[in-house]
Amino acid sequence: MNKYVVVETDNFGRDYADEKFVNVPFTSKEKAQAIADAINAAFCADSYASRYWKVVPYGYELDGPFEP
Repeated sequence: MNKYVVVETDNFGRDYADEKFVNVPFTSKEKAQAIADAINAAFCADSYASRYWKVVPYGYELDGPFEP
């Protein structure tokens, strides 16, 4: 089984997305997508939401916040 995780990220494509892993175990792509879809449906009802959730492979490197 390939492993996938859900990541909270920036909805506006900024250079520093300040991403965070969702605290759920890694899982199949289908299950991870169901989790991301449920969160997005609840918290991203319009295109003005500042954050959204996506599915990425296990081992994905997070994009951190801006650090001067």
